Amino acid sequence: MWLKFEQRTEPSVLMRYLSPLIAVGLMLLSGMLIFAMLGKSPVTGFRIFFLNPLRDTYGVAELFLKATPLMLCAVGLSVGFRANVWNIGAEGQLLVGALAAGAVALHFPNSSSPFLLPAMVAAGALGGMVWAAIPAWLRTRFNANEILTSLMLVYVAQLMLSWLVHGPWMDPEGFNFPQTKLFQPHALLPILVPGTRVNAALFLAVGALIAGWVFMNRSFMGYQMKVAGQAENAGRYAGFSARRAIWLGMLVGGGMAGIAGMSEVAGPVGQITEHISPGYGFAAMIVAFVGRLNPIGIFFSSLLLALLYMGGEQAQQYLALPYSISNVFQGMLLFFLLASDVFINFRPRLAGRRK
Repeated sequence: MWLKFEQRTEPSVLMRYLSPLIAVGLMLLSGMLIFAMLGKSPVTGFRIFFLNPLRDTYGVAELFLKATPLMLCAVGLSVGFRANVWNIGAEGQLLVGALAAGAVALHFPNSSSPFLLPAMVAAGALGGMVWAAIPAWLRTRFNANEILTSLMLVYVAQLMLSWLVHGPWMDPEGFNFPQTKLFQPHALLPILVPGTRVNAALFLAVGALIAGWVFMNRSFMGYQMKVAGQAENAGRYAGFSARRAIWLGMLVGGGMAGIAGMSEVAGPVGQITEHISPGYGFAAMIVAFVGRLNPIGIFFSSLLLALLYMGGEQAQQYLALPYSISNVFQGMLLFFLLASDVFINFRPRLAGRRK
């Protein structure tokens, strides 16, 4: 006997939306098992990892602070993912957007203009779009796989960032640390809750979610991209441009990632360093799929991924575990979600041994 998977004729729509909750539940159970295997109390580990970060107002504010770049990146990626445009390089686009926005702040160090922050937002979006345009052009001109090209450009962006903060942009009064000068107050996003770090970028993220929902569900272009992703032949027959879908999917994803980079350097970081992002661009892909490429789902899944980042910090401080345990939880969440999707789309059957 051997196991065979047969494709279901009509996958369950209900299970498609329940599967993220199932994946979260399985992640929690597996996480408690991992705590036990590491010699920690599962109950204590669960409390410190998932509850301790939210014990006060500052913790809740930090949750929304870390969720902001995840929302921005994920909603941009979901536009392309719906059209089968696989932009895997949001991390690099985030870094280039941060560099572009930081360049504006560094070029006008004494400016008190009210247009400085809008200019930084525009520069961040433009930087991310330019970086995303490279794999889009390679895909449409040479049919190069955008998964590979966008991913490889992440490392180019990281090296460019490292060169700038170790060289031309290094703060001469920064004791030789790889960082730029601190941005002046007019180049920093306003704080929403005094005594916390959550800033006005949260409004940008919520606005991007609303705009993303309108575009994907109420616009003709969004409908075209959805058709192109679900039925490529039907979209081609209807005259929908595949090249336009590729360019739009990549540019929207790059622009949103660039704004996310701007929100980091003009927000909690306050300057350009080598460690602008702890991997928000990669985690945003998990956010997009856990949220089912829906802006409403992305809002809640971004809070979940932000909690995993904060839980890693708490586990490092109170359980003497490495911070990378948060990546383990992210990986388990993605694994269980993909496994759930397999059973949603395919039915397992026991078949007789082949002759």
